[in-house]
Amino acid sequence: MDDLLRVEPGFTLATMDPNATPGFDGTKLDGQVALEAGAAELATLQEMLFAESRGGGRNLSVLLVLQGMDTSGKGGIVRHVVGAVDPQGVDHTGFKAPSRAERRHDFLWRIKRRLPGPGMIGVFDRSHYEDVLIQRVRKLAPPDEIERRYGLINQFEADVAASGTSIIKVMMHISSAEQKARLTARLEDPDKHWKYNPTDVDERKRWDEYGAAYQIALERTSTPVAPWHVVPANKKWYARLAVQNLLLDTLRSLELEWPKADFDVKAEKKRLAKT
Repeated sequence: MDDLLRVEPGFTLATMDPNATPGFDGTKLDGQVALEAGAAELATLQEMLFAESRGGGRNLSVLLVLQGMDTSGKGGIVRHVVGAVDPQGVDHTGFKAPSRAERRHDFLWRIKRRLPGPGMIGVFDRSHYEDVLIQRVRKLAPPDEIERRYGLINQFEADVAASGTSIIKVMMHISSAEQKARLTARLEDPDKHWKYNPTDVDERKRWDEYGAAYQIALERTSTPVAPWHVVPANKKWYARLAVQNLLLDTLRSLELEWPKADFDVKAEKKRLAKT
């Protein structure tokens, strides 16, 4: 699935169907069964990652970056995919508009402070990419500053990868019609009103501009050490399965092992039996 979703030279966001299910031919039910089946392996691999950092001598971690328009399903990924593992091994950050204190620093300052430590799976719900997406669309920064940031992001991510953190960048790709349907559903359900933000309608008016901004960001910042993956997200079940597979592929590639005991197991068994 990685190869089908990875952004390669020549990729065009506008040609990807948000309703597609690349790499999966089954039904919604099949996808839900597959997601449940993959949860056990994901939980085991996450525990192995955590264990290795404590007793295996390798300081490895994983960073999952989730980007997408509002209602694209980022929260669902956190709940239904990452939520399947032990929460003590997850460091989740939902980045909002920078505070006054954060604006006194470089745009990457607050990002660096939330990078996952050894053994952790870090999740960014929105990220440093807001500083080349929203800021580009809303012209909150000069064009030359936006251009400079692409290079800074690439260098930053290269340094993060070199430190032992595997980076998975996912753009949740939904259609304008699907977003409208999801926003409408929130308005029709009083229990979901808290999730509705009137500014979402304002952002919808800039849909094409956001599409163009994403296209540029994907082109400029999909690198060998931190490639982008565009996940069609109109079907929530597929998007969750796709992200789970990306996480599984990454964790498998680390060739994790359970740390060996640094004590005499037989002797400890005898001591324990006497208590």
